[in-house]
Amino acid sequence: MKHRIIVLGAGYTGAFAAGRLARRLHPDDVHLTLVNAEPDFVERVRSHQLATGQRLKHRPLAAMYAGTGVELVIAKVASMDVDRRTVSVTGPDGPRELEYDTLVYALGSGWNPQGVPGTAEHAYEIASRPGALRLRDRLARLGTGAPVTVVGGGLTGVEAVTELAESRPDLHVAIAVRGEYGDWLSPKARAHLRKVTRRLGIAVHEHAAVTEVGPDSITTADGREIPAAATVWTAGFAVHPFAETTTLELAADGRIVVDAQMASVSHPDVYAVGDTGYAIGDAGTPLRMSCASGNPMAWIAADAIVARLTGATAKRPAMHYTQQCISLGRKEGLVQFVTPDDRPKDSAMHGRTAALYKEFICKAAAWAPANPTFYLPARRHRVAHAPARQGSTVN
Repeated sequence: MKHRIIVLGAGYTGAFAAGRLARRLHPDDVHLTLVNAEPDFVERVRSHQLATGQRLKHRPLAAMYAGTGVELVIAKVASMDVDRRTVSVTGPDGPRELEYDTLVYALGSGWNPQGVPGTAEHAYEIASRPGALRLRDRLARLGTGAPVTVVGGGLTGVEAVTELAESRPDLHVAIAVRGEYGDWLSPKARAHLRKVTRRLGIAVHEHAAVTEVGPDSITTADGREIPAAATVWTAGFAVHPFAETTTLELAADGRIVVDAQMASVSHPDVYAVGDTGYAIGDAGTPLRMSCASGNPMAWIAADAIVARLTGATAKRPAMHYTQQCISLGRKEGLVQFVTPDDRPKDSAMHGRTAALYKEFICKAAAWAPANPTFYLPARRHRVAHAPARQGSTVN
């Protein structure tokens, strides 16, 4: 019998893991299924570009995985039972139950309203393609001088507010941050961020913890009311809630606790990669939710699965950080060099060179999952000793 592998989610990490597994395992020995809610691969790191009306490259999953042996299932995950090794999905043809021997959990994360009143009703998010499209429609209806406020001063918030200000100079664009603007950057990088922010005419509200979001304004803890015909909420991410309904061991933030091979510490037949996995990096600290963390995690998980099934050698990429790449619109960028545990160094790169570097990083992040057959070998690894299924024997 073929060993059944299911990959849940075709974002950066899930798509990469599925492609790498297809490249390294022989289709006569494994049945590889990729489940995703949308028919297209979505470049999440470009959501702020999509929201401002820019056209992004169309990447249909069916074309990406044609000829790889991967079965593509366009459906939403309804539930999962990691003890029975089943996943229930709902697609165009109705509900369906899938059985697996090995599961790669890569459902990612979404926006986190953090329980702030009015956020779910009035704020816009760009953590998903539907959210970015909804914001794009709203921005298209706003006239000259309309206020747009971004909440959250992390990587996503900075990229969103600068993209908005550059693409829509007719709007009054502002950002509200809990602490000081750019306080997670080195002094050199922070100075450049503030310089670009001033040039783009962005109003910065510091020490502005948002306590309520209304239809046309936000309210801060110190009583300030900031106008917002559109509020863009970028104050952190939350993992997909399905893991909470299972018996998987979870960290305090809901991520699946994994070992060095990205396998669940409670269910070794489940591998969690990307934003859904709680992994410890080479520096001894937990990895943050990011593309920089997710791609190495997917690589490690895929190779660990191949090694377990075939006895092949599993290569391990570095699991530490070197830089944070930030776009500041289409013409400006910022690369903050960091220590292995993600603390800022004094050195940084900025300007047009950094913008081009950031664009290269974005293209590279999308290239690998979008081209799963590029390095397809003529002879893939054969399964030598697949773990036996419960109640069955594998010859």
